Amino acid sequence: MARRTAPIPEDFEEHIVDIDVGDEMRTSFLEYAYSVIYSRALPDARDGLKPVQRRILYAMHDMNLRPDRGHVKSSRVVGEVMGRFHPHGDGAIYDALVRMSQSFSMRLPTVDGHGNFGSPDDPPAAMRYTEARMAPAAVAMTASIDEDTVDFRPNYDGREQEPSVLPAAIPHLVVNGASGIAVGMATNIAPHNLVEVIQALRHLVTHPKADLDAIMRFIPGPDLPTGGKIIGLDGVRDAYESGRGSFRMRATTRIESVTARRKGIVVTELPYGVGTERVIAAIKKLVQTKKLQGIADVKDLTDREKGLRLVIEVKNGFHPEAILEQLFKSTPMEESFGINAVALVDGQPRTLGLKEMLEVFLEHRFDVVRRRSTYRRGKAADRLHLVEGLLLAIIDIDEVIQLIRGSDNAEQARERLMSVFDLTEIQANYILDMPLRRLTKFSKIELDKEADELKLTIEALDEILGDDTRLRKVVADELAEVAKTYGTPRRTVLLESSGQTTTASATPLEVADDPCYVFLSSSGLLARTTSLDPPGDGGSRTRHDAIVSAVATTARGEVGVVTSAGRVVKLGVLDLPTLPSTANHPNLQGGAPVGEFVTLEGERVLCLTGFDPDSAGLALGTRQGVVKRVNPEYLSARDDWDVITLKDGDEVVGAVELRTGEETLCFVTSDGQLLHFGAGGVRPQGRSGGGIAGIKVGAGARVISFTALDPDDAVLVSVSGASSALPGTEAGSVKVTPFSEYPAKGRATGGVRCHRFLKGEDELVFAWAGAAPPLAAADSGAPVDLPEPVNRRDGSGTPGSQPMIACAAPVSSSLPASAGSDVAG
Repeated sequence: MARRTAPIPEDFEEHIVDIDVGDEMRTSFLEYAYSVIYSRALPDARDGLKPVQRRILYAMHDMNLRPDRGHVKSSRVVGEVMGRFHPHGDGAIYDALVRMSQSFSMRLPTVDGHGNFGSPDDPPAAMRYTEARMAPAAVAMTASIDEDTVDFRPNYDGREQEPSVLPAAIPHLVVNGASGIAVGMATNIAPHNLVEVIQALRHLVTHPKADLDAIMRFIPGPDLPTGGKIIGLDGVRDAYESGRGSFRMRATTRIESVTARRKGIVVTELPYGVGTERVIAAIKKLVQTKKLQGIADVKDLTDREKGLRLVIEVKNGFHPEAILEQLFKSTPMEESFGINAVALVDGQPRTLGLKEMLEVFLEHRFDVVRRRSTYRRGKAADRLHLVEGLLLAIIDIDEVIQLIRGSDNAEQARERLMSVFDLTEIQANYILDMPLRRLTKFSKIELDKEADELKLTIEALDEILGDDTRLRKVVADELAEVAKTYGTPRRTVLLESSGQTTTASATPLEVADDPCYVFLSSSGLLARTTSLDPPGDGGSRTRHDAIVSAVATTARGEVGVVTSAGRVVKLGVLDLPTLPSTANHPNLQGGAPVGEFVTLEGERVLCLTGFDPDSAGLALGTRQGVVKRVNPEYLSARDDWDVITLKDGDEVVGAVELRTGEETLCFVTSDGQLLHFGAGGVRPQGRSGGGIAGIKVGAGARVISFTALDPDDAVLVSVSGASSALPGTEAGSVKVTPFSEYPAKGRATGGVRCHRFLKGEDELVFAWAGAAPPLAAADSGAPVDLPEPVNRRDGSGTPGSQPMIACAAPVSSSLPASAGSDVAG
């Protein structure tokens, strides 16, 4: 299609202006730079706001979106700001509004958002889905803006007026910080604690010549919205002094047991501006490139109720402290924050130190309070003038009414009022404009009272305006009220240096194969420790302090769990939780249930074995009186294997790892018979062996205890009761007898009587023989007090304090220790 052009008029005159390209570029660039610096990127040092932030708050104030009103669509606020004040895109306005509402971005949010306003990793929802209103702090930023406290200027099209600065009762620039990139300059200011900043401001009010050290007594360092730690304060002081400096932010972490088998690093606070997804991505990249070892899994368990919780599981065999130090070095869990405090002062960009920022804010507040006082004094004076006119007229209200009625027009009435009652034109107009019903209701007493109050108000305002000390006190008191209303506790911990990580840096990454102990408690808890004084020795008795089995091994070694089904299950020592390596540790409350490591199929855990090839093997005693010694070479065959062939209805009731093979083996039956003989009389067998006769069990009786012991200083603990009672419901009769009272008999015999039953008792419900002093425990793991020993081998017992399910010797008296009682699975 052909293009048609309009003909050029004959009287058209062409005007071509020659412009130097360099001059045009310089002029255009300077205009652009000026616009970015003054109208977009840099905050004003007085109210600490960029133009878009100021316009958002003023528009919301104008829309009356106060904290006690309902939320409105964010798009409505954005449209109001864009249409009236901000000649830029809606995206820039909404982004600013979102940031002003984010508690992880602003130390003191000024917008109360409702809906999805994003996270450190995720963007917010679109403005049509979210709602907003002023936060309580925004009210303090705009308070008294209608009282001629700040200058107004025309908006972008000259149709409306907008404030050039907000009254700002809150030191927003220091409290919330700022960040922005202009042309040829940028700003980055860290957030601080409101209470600390106001304390410093109040000190400056009374001590204007205070130095930086005095101010830093109140503001020791930044207080970041996300908490965390600040490492090293030298850079902070440099920034406070010159406006430029840097410091390092570190995540808040703790090391805890995240599962029964593993420890982990739990992150509860991250550096300012860092989200969990960034940390997870960095960790995964390090693990995939094999630059970081020892990480088993990373889970983000953050929610709105518990807050941030990032769990980093550590593989067994690695020191969490050493891994944590590597995470600080290689991931965003430790970040640097560079302070570049650039703000507009008197319309010019300047780099400000901390004291300068505070002084600019104070001067602004002095000016705001001074202008507000002038405005309020004018209002009070105007009202007093009117009240004085009413007082003159109300003396003879009937004459006033008659005078007005007798006038031909309002002008005549005004002149007659002014001449008769000596009123000014303003007073006369006020009386004429007032409805008659109101005029007749005025009371001279009320007017006198109002006049007195107005005079006091004017006097107080004159004092503020005429006395600089009084003005400073008003500003200081208002700042104190702001701190009381909006202040919150400090979130960020300040550390002078990172010297606390020296120990972690020296810690090897992997756990060394050092000697340690593995313990099994009466309530079925497993744990390991490097303590030379194992749990249960000395100190006060507490829960779980009856250690029924213990083996000496190494951190990277293996132990076996022997069950009542004659089964041995192999466990890695590194999988077990570690107890503090302290002497006389009283319990295993830091341990984990054995069921977390072993799948039990209706069986009970009896003891631990250490797989020592130099040991004398494992000794087992069964319910039907069978005894067996297992060769050491058959103790570490597989991960799970049988060490005895049991007959139908039989089960293992006790097991012990022998040290010398010369120990004394002891059987106790439910009908009160005891038999002990030397372990040397039992020939070791292989895994499939069924054992040999140990004790002759009477009709209807069963073996209830099998132990191995050194007869010297040993005791027998026996508990009698009724077979009809439910197990664990009756304390029974308890007797403690020196083991020397019981003579040895030959293997496969019936033994000797060890306990006499009282009336209502027909069996032993519990028995144990071992080194003194015995430590007894109830089903809950709570300690059970035992009576004093009696030298009567077949005597009866005394009433027990509570049902007993386990008894053990002090662990330090013999390692390994025997296990002749049931242990909770």
